[in-house]
Amino acid sequence: MISLRYHVVSIAAVFLALALGVVLGASGVSDRLLSAVSAQRDDLGSQVQTLTTERDDLAAAARASDEFARRVGPAAVRGLLDGRAVTLVTAGADPAARDGLVALLGQSGATVSGEVALTDAVGDPGRADQLRELTAGLLPTGAQLPAASDTGSLLGGLLGGALLEGGDPAAVLTGLTTAGFVAAGDVPEPASLVVVLTGGALTGLDAADAAAVVARLAAELDRRGAGAVLAGSTGSAEATGAVGVARADSTVTAALSTVDDVQSGTGQVSTVLALREQLDGRAGRYGSAATAADGAAPVA
Repeated sequence: MISLRYHVVSIAAVFLALALGVVLGASGVSDRLLSAVSAQRDDLGSQVQTLTTERDDLAAAARASDEFARRVGPAAVRGLLDGRAVTLVTAGADPAARDGLVALLGQSGATVSGEVALTDAVGDPGRADQLRELTAGLLPTGAQLPAASDTGSLLGGLLGGALLEGGDPAAVLTGLTTAGFVAAGDVPEPASLVVVLTGGALTGLDAADAAAVVARLAAELDRRGAGAVLAGSTGSAEATGAVGVARADSTVTAALSTVDDVQSGTGQVSTVLALREQLDGRAGRYGSAATAADGAAPVA
């Protein structure tokens, strides 16, 4: 007769065999998994090393290109803008890019007549109505604003009339400065060309709207004077960058030249060459972004 003890021992043996089988099976699976993970790790490590090398090579090439542009830039632009006056309109521009561009403009024979530094308030949708009212109130007698109702075009029309069309820049800039739309500074002398200098892509909920204000302002300044260039730093050609907004509108880029890498020596040379191009009645899209359809720089 089979005893209860025999049943207990038999069941315990079965469970022990099952547990031993699970352990041995798991050990085999673990070894295979570990081997696969190790191989994948080695492959990923090799890819990282390759990509790191490529990145370093591209960075070195970019530095060499930038250094070359800075060395040959003065010779490349010499005399291209002799006797021309250029006004800078800045909106979040990189100071180093601004200084490099000003120096290069001087080497081209141009005179920088002054700078108008826009504040962040210009792109604030909450102050758009105030800016619209102000542009109408500051408009000199006999001057006209564009038919467009957006703040960028209206401000561009107001500044264009004051800076490029023989208006009264002192009164206009005083009013804009008092309202907080322009930083305090010296009043520019009359000019015929404009560079609108901005930074990279903007951030925040209203980034696209703020970028559109700068893009449309540049387009209106281009219509008012002998020519204008909208120049931004890396990222400016994105959807929330002023250059990107301008390039998305073919009617704008048909007349306004754009540069998307003005922080580099190449971009600064391109900006000066693009001003010369504007005087010749041509426009282009230059830089290192995918939307720079006309190449790295204009042909001198």
